[in-house]
Amino acid sequence: MTHESTAVGLASAYSNATTASGDWWRDAVIYQVYVRSFADSDGDGIGDLRGVRSRLPHLARLGVDAVWLTPFYVSPQADGGYDVADYRAVDPLFGDLADADELVRAAHELGLRVIVDVVPNHTSEQHPWFRAALAGEPGARERYLFRRGRGADGSLPPNDWESIFGGPAWTRVADGEWYLHLFAPEQPDLDWTHPEVTAEFDSVLRFWLDLGVDGFRIDVAHGMVKADGLPDIGRGAQATLIGTEPLPFFDQDGVHEIHRAWRRLLDSYEGARIGVAEAWAPSSERLALYVRPDELHQAFNFRFLNCPWDPGAMRTVIDESLSATTAVGAPTTWVLSNHDVVRHVTRYGGGAQGLARARAAAMLMLSLPGSAYLYQGEELGLPEVADLPPESRQDPAFRRGRRQQIPAPSVDPAPGPGPAAPGIIAPRPGEPTPPQSAPSPHSQPESGAGPQPQACCVPQTQAGAGPGPDPLTAPQAHAPTRPQTEAGTGPQAQACCGPQADPLTAPQAHGPTRPQAETGTGGQPQACCGPQAQAGTGPEAEPGAGPAPEPCAAPQAHGPTRPQAEAGTGPQPQACCGPQAQAGTGPEAEPGAGPAPEPCTAPQAHAPTRPQTEAGTGAQPQECCGPQAVTGAGPEAEMGGGAGGDPLTAPEADGQDGLRDGCRVPIPWAGAEPPYGFGPVGSWLPQPPEWAGLSVAAQTGDPHSTLELYRAALELRRAMPGLGAPEAGPSPDPRGMRWLPSPDGVLLFTRPGFACTLNTRPEPVELPAPGRPVLSSAPVETDGRTVRLPPDSCTWWAF
Repeated sequence: MTHESTAVGLASAYSNATTASGDWWRDAVIYQVYVRSFADSDGDGIGDLRGVRSRLPHLARLGVDAVWLTPFYVSPQADGGYDVADYRAVDPLFGDLADADELVRAAHELGLRVIVDVVPNHTSEQHPWFRAALAGEPGARERYLFRRGRGADGSLPPNDWESIFGGPAWTRVADGEWYLHLFAPEQPDLDWTHPEVTAEFDSVLRFWLDLGVDGFRIDVAHGMVKADGLPDIGRGAQATLIGTEPLPFFDQDGVHEIHRAWRRLLDSYEGARIGVAEAWAPSSERLALYVRPDELHQAFNFRFLNCPWDPGAMRTVIDESLSATTAVGAPTTWVLSNHDVVRHVTRYGGGAQGLARARAAAMLMLSLPGSAYLYQGEELGLPEVADLPPESRQDPAFRRGRRQQIPAPSVDPAPGPGPAAPGIIAPRPGEPTPPQSAPSPHSQPESGAGPQPQACCVPQTQAGAGPGPDPLTAPQAHAPTRPQTEAGTGPQAQACCGPQADPLTAPQAHGPTRPQAETGTGGQPQACCGPQAQAGTGPEAEPGAGPAPEPCAAPQAHGPTRPQAEAGTGPQPQACCGPQAQAGTGPEAEPGAGPAPEPCTAPQAHAPTRPQTEAGTGAQPQECCGPQAVTGAGPEAEMGGGAGGDPLTAPEADGQDGLRDGCRVPIPWAGAEPPYGFGPVGSWLPQPPEWAGLSVAAQTGDPHSTLELYRAALELRRAMPGLGAPEAGPSPDPRGMRWLPSPDGVLLFTRPGFACTLNTRPEPVELPAPGRPVLSSAPVETDGRTVRLPPDSCTWWAF
């Protein structure tokens, strides 16, 4: 018989047992809210803190344990808020401090914890400290990394380091000195050897802990300490090396002393406040150092996000991740999408296939030992929006160009972002644009056509079965696509789309075309759940759920990483598809050639590449890292890559593609037309007309919807004792997880009283039934002794 029952009813009133535990974070499901795109309360087309608070009931009903908020601090918004001008104030764009306080209180009343971003590697160029440094205030430059240039007249950068966003990592100021910025020129790096820097961030953490937040997601947690002497690297395309090779500006041993001090500070507060590292390290063992008992509680596992839709690769990543973290007594984290990568529905192929794989990957993820991160909108099965018009894009990397020298301004005590101080280049990339009430002119057939897959559970689901998403379906799925041969791009993370979709031939130019029919073709996989799996009824079911984006083959997967690839999160590895991707020849190419980085081993860090054609074509795209991502060109490159000239015509040769906006499009809540309940009018990025059928209101109560599948999975995760976190302390076999023999293309593992099967093949597979099915991402046929697993599906079993 075929099990295809409803998911409605499983998600009852919110009740999270883990929130009462001191170790709540060990198996928590944490939901990333990209504040700008979650909910708009005042009608300016931009999401804000009041909007987030109004939609908290949706998150409580969904069944998550905590909410992670992207930066909402005072900022010029040159990098989506990851360029902070005042760490203790809320930017008027998002509200005020009272709104932040009320949001935290409201979340706690619903049983939700709140984690906020902290950005310690760099500040905004408009931070009072940096203004003072440019104005020549005695000692002010010692808080940053200012250096004399090389060459007889000091006109060459102090070393050969490259910005993650492309071009040199140094910008020269009027008096001839240079300052380091591993990300955009508007984000000068701090010098963490200076005692005032240490004291300031201790104070910042205490400020927000006193307000009641439950922890911090630490941006670029691996970057605060640089190697002594700032030595040259000796090769280009440095972003491709991040997470694969030792680098003098990342993962230095000195960062661990900072994190140990912060752990002591967190432990001094009641309520199990936590620290989550967004860290890139050359190996799982190096990454595990960040979560030793006396350091941080969690670290994003980007290897899982970057894993291709391949059972062997998935098993390897899962085993190595669990081995490394359990060796130090910490839980592993899992993530599929975030604000820096292509949504995993698109990464896995788009359309019906991409959605089927995304649903299966989510179930696999939720069934693994440890903690899971969801990105807003992924619970709605949202695809990447790949055809945004150039004029609406906000990703700073999209508008990168050349900046001129920065003259020294007079000291301006005003900490706010207001008008730029005299002589400082005013921030151009992140300025909000007028809301757009009209839908995008580029329709996206893929995004929501066709019936939604259904969740599937047998009646006995009530007994308690746990959900488990399947790992990333497509290799680089959401991974940024290749930097295109055009103007000799720098270290841009690129993704290739299999033979049939060579990104180098796709006209991705400034606005990758929408991942095409990725999301709505043909009949979509169905999920079934027993009657008792009724995922939640009640008032909150109202139109308030937001869609969840999907992870890109980009590294930032796990930790919802910095809002825009360029925004400064870890370096971004690059993927190249073929020799011809050698971006740039000539003198500048020389430093970075060297051997090509190993194909797709580097987690393409925060730089989701453009979704382009890879998104929805037959074979899954493949990631590769090649030497071609050499950055730097001519002398003008020394000035760094800020905005300048015509932002829409600036060459894309020296940085990321700048197309991360596609995963940041505001999510749909209700209604037949944009902005789908996001706010009173319009939205800062246009929403596709096909999203009406993907809204929270449209999916609530539909047993075949992706939303009800997520609700059912999270409810089962709570109910089944075999799911959740591994036991504390070293263990070679966390929570009894054991792999069992299975046919080619199928993964089968058990945990106490629970089994999970993942079929990655494009056709059904028969095998002995490991138990009774309790939840499946597509209809499962079983006679009790054998089971016929649907293609690209995941099923949970109880025994």
